[in-house]
Amino acid sequence: MVIYLLSIMPSTWQGNYLSIYTHCKTGMLPLKYLYQGPRRSGPGRQKTYDSKVAPLERQLKYFTLTETLDDGTELWTAVVWSVSLDRRIRVVCLVRLVEGKERYILLFSTDVNLSARDILAYYRARFQIEFIFRDARQYTGMVDSQSRNLDALDALVNGSLTALNLAKVTLRQEATVTAQPTPEVISFSIASFKRKALNEHLLELFIAMFDLDPTLIKLNPNYQKLLEYGSLKA
Repeated sequence: MVIYLLSIMPSTWQGNYLSIYTHCKTGMLPLKYLYQGPRRSGPGRQKTYDSKVAPLERQLKYFTLTETLDDGTELWTAVVWSVSLDRRIRVVCLVRLVEGKERYILLFSTDVNLSARDILAYYRARFQIEFIFRDARQYTGMVDSQSRNLDALDALVNGSLTALNLAKVTLRQEATVTAQPTPEVISFSIASFKRKALNEHLLELFIAMFDLDPTLIKLNPNYQKLLEYGSLKA
């Protein structure tokens, strides 16, 4: 899918606006080393490409070891030629020893100026990005509109993501108030957040309709249990 999108995308978009960071299975994206040997004299076209990239066979001929992570994973990187994309890309090969055997993971980016560490960081961040869009689609109405107007769709997407961010800010504030040991890392569930907000609204409605004393009810330890009723437990 990534290869297809890049193949139909205008080159001006790829060069100026959009960079791709993704995982690459060996064989699915044919790669060639860029020739770095001596230039021959005389007429004719100079040699541009070298052999095929085959990192799974440990043929890291033009790769450079940039660093070794704390878990022992080695980051090898090189700028190579992608046959499918018809352009230069930066490839990052993660090499790790597992049960006595070397395991390889290939990442690549169309931005050849990035470092291997940056590409790895961007690739890891994609999971959090996917979670954001998943929650926005399921709980804050990102895909509920049938409009074809770009301004309307822009307002819808921004409103949906804003609602999601406000929910996260509220949960972080609650974690800080309740003096949790590590409020920087909280268990976030938008489904539980919506359930708790609905429960609070219903309790406020009951208190108002039955003309009850809200102070005594909210001081009762069972009030918090009612708020958490139906929510997911971490």
